[in-house]
Amino acid sequence: MKTLFIGGIKSGKSRLAETYILEQATTAKPYYLATTEFFDDEMQARILIHQQRRQDLFVTLEEPVKLFEVLVNCPGPVLIECVSMWLNNQLYHHISEAHILQELEAVLQLPGDMVLVHNEVGLGVIADNRLARQFVDLSGKAAQLMGRHCDQVFFCSAGLKMKMK
Repeated sequence: MKTLFIGGIKSGKSRLAETYILEQATTAKPYYLATTEFFDDEMQARILIHQQRRQDLFVTLEEPVKLFEVLVNCPGPVLIECVSMWLNNQLYHHISEAHILQELEAVLQLPGDMVLVHNEVGLGVIADNRLARQFVDLSGKAAQLMGRHCDQVFFCSAGLKMKMK
């Protein structure tokens, strides 16, 4: 089963997704695929909060760019935290939009249970710079792709989840 948790920054989606996959994984620890590359102290502090919260409840994998390569051999349920950061990394490394969406589609077609976390960034104003607009557009396309492929979709806000699909 594929499940998407989508919501704004600090909406509670990561915590809700972690709780969800832990409840679903009855036989072994689920995998936690961390996608964030950290370039500064503030991002490192955010990562540390996530690491402390998940403690040893997950088997942690770290891969900021090549999701399919890691997931094709993943033997158990996996939480991808988060697709938005993966998209950011792809743009940073100058990967084409077509390639990014092809890889995401390949990931979504893999067998096995998967929980994806994604930031909803399309509810605000149109950004004033080209790169931000490119990210928002790509993020929206990725969200639509995940929405089509996922069996369940939850929108998160204020620490609560609302089932959309």
